[in-house]
Amino acid sequence: MPTAESCPATHSAYDGGMSAHPATTTSDAPAPGDRTVLLAAPRGYCAGVDRAVITVEKALDLYGRPVYVRKQIVHNLHVVRTLEARGAIFVEELDEVPEGATVVFSAHGVSPAVHEQAQERGLKTIDATCPLVTKVHHEARRFADDDYDILLIGHEGHEEVEGTAGEAPRHITLVQSPDDVANLTVRDPNKVAWLSQTTLSVDETMQTVGRIREQFPNLLDPPSDDICYATQNRQQAVKEIAKGADLVLVVGSGNSSNSVRLVEVALESGAKASYRVDDASEIREEWLDAVESVAVTSGASVPEDLVEGVLDYLTERGYPAARAVHTAEESLIFALPPELRKDMRAAGLS
Repeated sequence: MPTAESCPATHSAYDGGMSAHPATTTSDAPAPGDRTVLLAAPRGYCAGVDRAVITVEKALDLYGRPVYVRKQIVHNLHVVRTLEARGAIFVEELDEVPEGATVVFSAHGVSPAVHEQAQERGLKTIDATCPLVTKVHHEARRFADDDYDILLIGHEGHEEVEGTAGEAPRHITLVQSPDDVANLTVRDPNKVAWLSQTTLSVDETMQTVGRIREQFPNLLDPPSDDICYATQNRQQAVKEIAKGADLVLVVGSGNSSNSVRLVEVALESGAKASYRVDDASEIREEWLDAVESVAVTSGASVPEDLVEGVLDYLTERGYPAARAVHTAEESLIFALPPELRKDMRAAGLS
């Protein structure tokens, strides 16, 4: 587990930390005919997202425009557009970046091959990979060094999965669902380990691990959970607010794995309906037909002003002010990337 350090700046949308406490709710189930709006806490920005967004902002302040970013810095359309307006240029691959330019690697991480390509092209790199993703990279290398076959639970094509798989490509096999397990083949059934993408559904991941362990009883676990604290906390929070809710609204972009999982968790936890929206403009009026109880949450890469927009939308349609449901306290903050901090100190900005 990486060490938490103080960060030079934080966003007001960041709820803070790591330690979970027993759930405490501020309301009971609504009486018939009473409208309620419940708001999950924690929600929104996690420490890794906060660090990544601030990294791009500080890089623009320090180096000037443009600063290039490989892939979306975090999976949120509004965040990307805001940073583009400030001078960030988002690219898919490094061959789109002029030689010698500054490029930031996204919070999802990159493979060693990407680092090598950047070095070959003389790019100045700032690595904003979430430290919890970096932890998974370390685990992949360690298991590979011990010659284990590694079963990586995740979604094909996701940047985080590509980065982790690139750490030990000859040792890693992707497992996307419990249904994939029956077809797995390994070199030695006694030398198998598993890792996972950090933003998955906790319940589904453990179901997949259970299937793998049935097939390979000596399956080796990672030293600690790979699914990040924020993902787990937000899933636990939505479980609380979804119980008996007529409607759960999850604020988050469609390519945000953890936001999509929150919709699934809400439905599994008893919500009658659940929808993901980028912002309030995507809410459909018919979703609110005969809806008395609404619950609201947001993915780990969502600025708080987008949640406030959804709450304003509900208020305008006669719903009361939201009541928070607290399931965890968070206080974790990650330091900015060391290469950026070094340049900030040299410029007298730290």
